[in-house]
Amino acid sequence: MRRSKKFTAGLLILAMLISLCSCAGSRRKGAEIEKSPEVSKPETEVETEWTDQLPTDYPSPTPTIITEFKMFAGIVNKEIDKDNEIQKMITEITGVKVTESWLPEKTTLKSAVDSITASGVYPDFINAFEENIELYKKGALIAWDDYLEQYPDLKSLYTDEQWDMFRQEDGHIYWANVFERYNEKNTSTIHNGQAFWIQVRVLEAYGYPKIETLDQYFELLEKYAKEHPEMPDGTKVIPYTCQAKDWKNFCLVLPPMMLDGYPNNLCVNVNTDEGMDKPKVSDYNVSDTAKAYYKKLNEEYKKGIIDKDFASQTYDQYIEKLCTGAVLGLCDEYWDFAYNLMSYDLNKEGKDGSTYTLSEIGCNYVPLGLTIKPGMKQQWHTYEESIDISSGIAVTVSCKDPDKAFKFLNALLSQPVHDLRFWGVKDVDYLVDDEGKYYRTPEMRMNWNNPAYIAKHVCEYSYLPQWKGMSKDGINNMRPSEQPSEFMATLPIPVQKCFKAYGASNYVEFIGSEYKTDYGKWFPLWSWSNNLNVKTDYGKAWTDIVKYRESACPELVIAKNFDNAWKNYVSEYNKCGPDVFIKEAQAEVERRMG
Repeated sequence: MRRSKKFTAGLLILAMLISLCSCAGSRRKGAEIEKSPEVSKPETEVETEWTDQLPTDYPSPTPTIITEFKMFAGIVNKEIDKDNEIQKMITEITGVKVTESWLPEKTTLKSAVDSITASGVYPDFINAFEENIELYKKGALIAWDDYLEQYPDLKSLYTDEQWDMFRQEDGHIYWANVFERYNEKNTSTIHNGQAFWIQVRVLEAYGYPKIETLDQYFELLEKYAKEHPEMPDGTKVIPYTCQAKDWKNFCLVLPPMMLDGYPNNLCVNVNTDEGMDKPKVSDYNVSDTAKAYYKKLNEEYKKGIIDKDFASQTYDQYIEKLCTGAVLGLCDEYWDFAYNLMSYDLNKEGKDGSTYTLSEIGCNYVPLGLTIKPGMKQQWHTYEESIDISSGIAVTVSCKDPDKAFKFLNALLSQPVHDLRFWGVKDVDYLVDDEGKYYRTPEMRMNWNNPAYIAKHVCEYSYLPQWKGMSKDGINNMRPSEQPSEFMATLPIPVQKCFKAYGASNYVEFIGSEYKTDYGKWFPLWSWSNNLNVKTDYGKAWTDIVKYRESACPELVIAKNFDNAWKNYVSEYNKCGPDVFIKEAQAEVERRMG
């Protein structure tokens, strides 16, 4: 019965994903061409009504026929309206419309990609994250090399040396990671990585104290929860929670690395105390800091400070709790939770009949880069542009017109189109002052936080090539979120007060990580470990480690006798073969050094 249900579900997924994939008249990989069946008509007539609405400083729309490409990205996301206004403008300029499709909820990435592969018909563009390597091995992707030479804006995303990092075993490039690329300089205002987050109302209640260590963090959460046990509407506060299931257990398993002051390499620590030319790999999973960290969580769990359901809750349940404003602290990566908290600006009613919003009472989170001991330097925020070479956007062999596909990717990086994607339409979504600075009115900012307006009007093509950093005009930032005046204007008043109290102007300054721009040629090592498989002894060891931690680490937190639980954890962990993995990680570091 179970197998029958699984098979039926697989057929449904396959049918759904095949409908997202466009056809091709030919399949290409490098110079090889083979015929494949055509299943849809890729070109349609352009609607000309939008021509007159394009800004006058944008390229003149010349296409009379557009090509419709389809794209699949292996992440759950929201689709825009079919008649999205900015998408039509971009289509007028480029002659291309891309229909974006996302991972269906409750579907694993692997099963989705397997279904696409089984169909033999791929979408024109695909970002399958860690499954990209499997698509490459199956010959499903088109090499970029020749196209990069034709399209300079696309090639400018990386230096020649960086592009070489994307080359696969056959010497060709098949995808590019489109995130965290800064033009001219890093202007990030958001700490997108992992941190111990705390609501600003907790800091405000005690005069914005200096919080350096894990002990100080939990001491403050305990104190606030005792003095403020309920939300204004009567909801009981949850002092601390985190995720512990599936791959999202990074919230629970990675802190020992960063509590010791290391940047997030994911798989190992890389110590450079003896010099950058003498890096030494070590295992954080069984370090003294790991023991102290899990022991502290165990103590807090026994006190009732840690959410009793942290180990069993689903992601949706986790987000639901955060949306109540009742969670005082958590450990997570910003991208993973913050964009779900739209409810913070909605009116709520207190027990006394008063009206408030969660943002008004200081429920927004700020990041703390904690260490295990006071006075240590920490690197929770990394300033160097890390390059994830294991994933990115790719063009598939089912694409009928690869040249136009790459030309479109190139056009997306032109300043006029990029402004449309992220700033919107001049005089509609932003204004320009006498000095050429872009800015928005409060109404414009509200629009770009309105899901209905976004679906109807905004088209960021968020998983296609893009820039952060400085605009090519040398005046503005590529994103409103990094334009200093715009960023500060969008923050809730309690967050603005918090930043001012600590002498910070954004989240990056607030977390106060050591400013480094050289982490070594080996950084980040997760671009290596993410691609390992069980065919090697060290790959199997890493797979076993990851699998073991998922069940074992929550058990450390809830154990009745921590010392016994820790001894058992170390004993079982060693059976995974960590020494084999650490040895190969050291070898990989040395390979990357040259």
